[in-house]
Amino acid sequence: MKNEFRKVLVIAYYFPPMGLSGVQRTAKFVKYLPQYGWKPTVLTVTPTGYYAMDDSLLKEVEQAGTEILRANSLDPNRLFRKQGVVKMPSELVRKVLQFAGDTMFFPDTKIGWKRSAVKAASELMKREQFNLIFATAPPQTDFLIGETLKKRFGLPLVLDYRDAWLDYPFKYYPTPLHTYIHYRMEKRVLKASDRIIVTLRRVKESILKHYLGLDYKDVVIIPQGYDPEDFKSLTQSKSSPRKKMCITHAGTFYAGRNPSVMLQALHNVFHEFPNLRGRIELKLIGNVRGEDQSFVNKLRLQQDVTFLGYLEHRDCTKQLVESDILWIALDNNFQSPGKLYEYIGARRPILGSIVDGYMKQLILESKSGVCIPPTDVKAHETAIVELFSQYEKNQLKQMSSDFAQKYNRLMLTGELAKQFESLMDIDKNAFVKTEVQTA
Repeated sequence: MKNEFRKVLVIAYYFPPMGLSGVQRTAKFVKYLPQYGWKPTVLTVTPTGYYAMDDSLLKEVEQAGTEILRANSLDPNRLFRKQGVVKMPSELVRKVLQFAGDTMFFPDTKIGWKRSAVKAASELMKREQFNLIFATAPPQTDFLIGETLKKRFGLPLVLDYRDAWLDYPFKYYPTPLHTYIHYRMEKRVLKASDRIIVTLRRVKESILKHYLGLDYKDVVIIPQGYDPEDFKSLTQSKSSPRKKMCITHAGTFYAGRNPSVMLQALHNVFHEFPNLRGRIELKLIGNVRGEDQSFVNKLRLQQDVTFLGYLEHRDCTKQLVESDILWIALDNNFQSPGKLYEYIGARRPILGSIVDGYMKQLILESKSGVCIPPTDVKAHETAIVELFSQYEKNQLKQMSSDFAQKYNRLMLTGELAKQFESLMDIDKNAFVKTEVQTA
C-alpha cells in the first residue's frame, strides 16, 4: 500500500462538537477511514445552537487527523449560536416547529446552508484533488450539496441514508404537492449518485419501492455500530449482583417515543410488590423533558428514577456497561437507532419496547434480549419482574462477543472503504492505481 491516501469529501451538517446519536456514525467513519487508505475532509456547519454538545467526539476525530471545513448557515439553529446548548422543547412545541419547518422549507430547514457549503467546498476542491464525495443525511440538504458538487467536479457520489427520506416516520407532508416535490428531489439525487448506502434493510426496501429504476445491487446495507475503543477498560463486575437492578435508557425521547409506559409499569410493580421498591432503579440518559419529569413526580418515583441528562459519549458508554439491563423504545420500523448498537457494544441484556420489524429481529438474534409491545403496560410489568428474578439468581443472559463483533465500527468502516474502492479505477487488492500496459 502506498503512503498516499485517496481523499474523500464528507458532507455532514451534523458533526461534532454537536452531540446526540446523529453525529456518531459519521464521526466514527472519518476516524477509521485513514486505516483503509482514505483521508477524509469533513464539510460541516460552523458552530451553532444545538440540543447537545460533545467536545470529546470532536477531539477524537481531530486526533485522527481529520480536516474540517466549516461553512455558515442561514438555518434556524443560527439564531441560537451564541447560546450554544439549546433546551429541548416540549413535545407540543417540537411538533409545531417541525410542522412549520416541513411546510415552508424544501427539503428541510437546513437548506439555508447549501449555498455557503457549496461555495466553501468548491473553493477547496479547486485547490486540492479529491477522489470521491460522501454525503450523509438527514438533513437531506446534505444530499443536494453532494449532487451539486458531483455535477460541478465529476467525482463519484456516495449517499449515506441514516434514515429514510420519503418514508421517514417523523416527516410531515402537509399536501400532496409537498410529497411530490420531495419525491422529485430524491429521485434527482439518486440519479446523480454512484452508490447508495443505508443502515437498515427496511430503508433499502423503501427506496427500491419508490424508485423502480434502481437495481437491488445499487443499494448497500452498512448497519450502525459501536466503537470498540469506547468500551476499552470498561467492564462490569462479575461478582454477586448488587442490591439494586439498574435499567438504563440512553437517548432522547421525542415524537411518539416517551418513557410513560415504562414509568407506569414500574409504578405498578412497586404497588403490587412493595418489597421491590428500592431494589430496582431506572436511569434515563439524554436531554430531559419537563413532561417526563412531571410524570415521574406524579407517580412518586423520584427515588427510583434518575435523570442523568446528556453525557459525553465515553461517559455514556461507561453508564451502559455498569448497568444490568439496557432499555430501548422504538415505535416504527424505519429507524435504526445508533444507541441499540451501543447497547450491543456494552454486551448487556436488552429490553426492547419495540414494534415488529428488523430491530426486533436484531434484539432477538442477540439471544440476550426481551421484546415487548411498546404500549403494553402489563407486558412491561411482567418483563420487569421476570428480569429481576433472573438478576437475583445471577442468571441474566449475556451477549456473545461473536454477535457483537459483527457491529464493530472499525470493520464496518472497512466495508464502506470497499464501496469507495469499487468506484475507483484500481486494483481491488491494493490502494494503488492500475496502469494500462502497452506492448
